[in-house]
Amino acid sequence: MHRITVISDVHGNVTALKAVIADARQAHCTDFWYLGDLFVPGPGAHDLLALLDELPITAYLRGNWEDGLLETLAGKIDPHDPSDVYESWIDDYVHDHLTAADVTRIRHLPMVQTLTLDGLTFQLTHNLPDRNSGQTLSPEGDQTGFDQLARGGADVMVYGHVHHQLMRQSTAGQLIVNPGTVGMPFPHWGRFAQDLRAQYAIITTQGRRMPNVTFRQVAYDAATEIALARSRQLPYADLYADQLTTGHVYTHDLPALTRVTQRPGEAARLRQLLAKYAN
Repeated sequence: MHRITVISDVHGNVTALKAVIADARQAHCTDFWYLGDLFVPGPGAHDLLALLDELPITAYLRGNWEDGLLETLAGKIDPHDPSDVYESWIDDYVHDHLTAADVTRIRHLPMVQTLTLDGLTFQLTHNLPDRNSGQTLSPEGDQTGFDQLARGGADVMVYGHVHHQLMRQSTAGQLIVNPGTVGMPFPHWGRFAQDLRAQYAIITTQGRRMPNVTFRQVAYDAATEIALARSRQLPYADLYADQLTTGHVYTHDLPALTRVTQRPGEAARLRQLLAKYAN
């Protein structure tokens, strides 16, 4: 029997990741799987990698925000897109807090891993096996996307990206699980909107039977995380603090990002950023 902690979408939240790891250790988990999106918009960088390295991780994937970090480092920054400018500034911060070895490691992370445990095949992805981004597998998505995820024939598909804890089946009856997000919950249902606890899942194998899935929500001290962001001079720390206290996610809030990326002096700073990563 394996008792597997499944973690995804930390998004830079150091304090939430520490709380999840502590909770998983108390649950006596034997394996850890990480499904991507380790960085941005929170203050974590090398320290997040170090926390994961302390665990018995047997699967480790690259998410779309790792892809975004690598694009920024390659100079692929759209100065006319407030969302891209916002992300690129935090990517620059993350890069300054990573080692060269960290960046090389991130470049070589896979998008998909397949594991066999107790006679069952598990397919692990951040989103689809060939696409890290998009909303095909969001909770409100139709069955077509989930059947596309399952077409490789694995018994169990485990994915991240959409920030919602989810369990369903393919049309053929394969199990599909999303552990939710460690660092960036944004519940759609109004009555759940203030539940911003860190999320993860525990999958317990039972031989060739369908695994048992337990969804976990872990409280952590958001004030500690906000203080860390401010002490490290995280770009847009004010937006991050608001996210942690209200649940409002700014990554695609173009009106808000337009306002903050057009603050006085931002145009000159942006030119410096573009020059720093110009090839």
